[in-house]
Amino acid sequence: MDRDRNDDEHGTAAPAARAPDTAADAAYARHETALERDDRNFVELLQELRVTQTGVQILFAFLLTLAFTQRFTELDSLQRGTYVTTLLLSVAAAVLLTAPAAVHRGLFRRNVKRRIVDVSSRLAAAGLGVLAFALSGAVLLVVDVVLGRPAGVAAGASVLVFIAGLWAALPWGLSRSIAARTARRDGRGR
Repeated sequence: MDRDRNDDEHGTAAPAARAPDTAADAAYARHETALERDDRNFVELLQELRVTQTGVQILFAFLLTLAFTQRFTELDSLQRGTYVTTLLLSVAAAVLLTAPAAVHRGLFRRNVKRRIVDVSSRLAAAGLGVLAFALSGAVLLVVDVVLGRPAGVAAGASVLVFIAGLWAALPWGLSRSIAARTARRDGRGR
């Protein structure tokens, strides 16, 4: 990492090196300082947020335009409730997923990058959780209007299960698999 950027961001030069925190860190050591690691982690988080931001913006724009269509007046009370809830969930997701930029801006040059990364990661995770419900609500609403309530509920629930599988169960399973592999490797090395 560029030493000048590190000095500008944190006000001090970074220490020469850090010891790995875990066996997994040791196996994939990057030979970076704690500040360099925090910088890298924040940049990686921002890249992840860029991917989700486009989807949230498209969903929000779609939902905003629905209220101004002629067919909107034909929605029943449950569909209107689903619409308003989904709209508010998409707003909440957008706010949570953009909050890391505000946190960074508010704490810039205060030598707290580790805290920024931790808080931003939690905000992003919460934003993804809310986004899962917003996406499911949007599918529920559209399929309900097009094919009827039972199909809408089934489609919305299916989307939520699909998202839970890919966004939560898959990373959890991979993490457990990696931990088990690391434990077996560490056990053999003794």
